[in-house]
Amino acid sequence: MKYFKKLIGDRIYLSPRNNEDAEKFVKWLNDFEITDYTGRSHQLLTLDGEKEYLAHPKENAVYFAIVTLENDEMIGSVSLENIDYNNQCATLGILIGEAKYRNNGYGTETICLLLDYGFNYLNLNSIQLTVFECNERAKACYKKCGFKEMGRRRKSIFINGKFYDKIYMDILREEFNNLGKEYIRNKNIK
Repeated sequence: MKYFKKLIGDRIYLSPRNNEDAEKFVKWLNDFEITDYTGRSHQLLTLDGEKEYLAHPKENAVYFAIVTLENDEMIGSVSLENIDYNNQCATLGILIGEAKYRNNGYGTETICLLLDYGFNYLNLNSIQLTVFECNERAKACYKKCGFKEMGRRRKSIFINGKFYDKIYMDILREEFNNLGKEYIRNKNIK
């Protein structure tokens, strides 16, 4: 696969998503270890379906592959969707598909790169996400990145025979910029 270093961090870079990665996405999105935390375990993804999805991305969205700098391995995907340029807001989604890269800070680095891009290049003011109450690892990651809980929809997601709360979190540009860090290493204008 050929990836392009759009946003470079310390250990990873974000590249425009590649249609040739459909097989990897199908593998990940049919794995309960991943889909139980995304609310997609009830779905059956096929290679043809994923190729079609990747070929026709949604409007008002940016999609990236998460790729390691060390060996150019795609380890996941991250996006800003439902971008509303008028109200300067969007929704973040992330998936670390390769198990050996979970719980090692790759999600945090990815999110911070995307927040830097969203706030300081796309001129967004608010970025939100949704997480399930049972996903402790993701909640900790999002809090580490500066997200705050803004509400819940109680017992609204059904996973493996149980209902869980859906938690809504967000971060504002001023909150992110107050952290005083820059994450995109290949910025030209400092």
